[in-house]
Amino acid sequence: MAKKVPLSPAARKALVAQLINQDKVHSQGQLVQLLADNGVVVTQATASRDLEELGAFRQKNGGAEMTYSLPSSTQPLVRGAEDLILSVTASGNLAVVRTPPGGAQLLASTLDHAASQGKLKALIGTIAGDDTVLVVARTANGGAGLASELRQFSLRK
Repeated sequence: MAKKVPLSPAARKALVAQLINQDKVHSQGQLVQLLADNGVVVTQATASRDLEELGAFRQKNGGAEMTYSLPSSTQPLVRGAEDLILSVTASGNLAVVRTPPGGAQLLASTLDHAASQGKLKALIGTIAGDDTVLVVARTANGGAGLASELRQFSLRK
């Protein structure tokens, strides 16, 4: 078993989303076990609530197995940006955003979606790790402006 890691609810949901996107979650019981394998101990009721809040639904994967999937729109997840952005640092045309463990992929997806809808005009793309998102600005020296825009984005409700 992995070392127990305290996670915020937003970071835990980011991990749940990551597990779902890896096509690994077949049941709530399995989700509880997968979270435990990642050091996050939850009850089945908490797992159920997380799935509901993420809008997860069951469908057949590439084979004949039923797995959880997430809706294609990340719009409901934008509300969690204020919980996911811990710090933003700029350099050149880049901004480095720190998140809680497991939150980077969810945040990167949220930022990319917001950029595609014109809500983050300085952003052209993201690369996510586990707790860090590298965000690329449109201009060669736009990192500072992008960092400022990301800080403002994290404050929106």
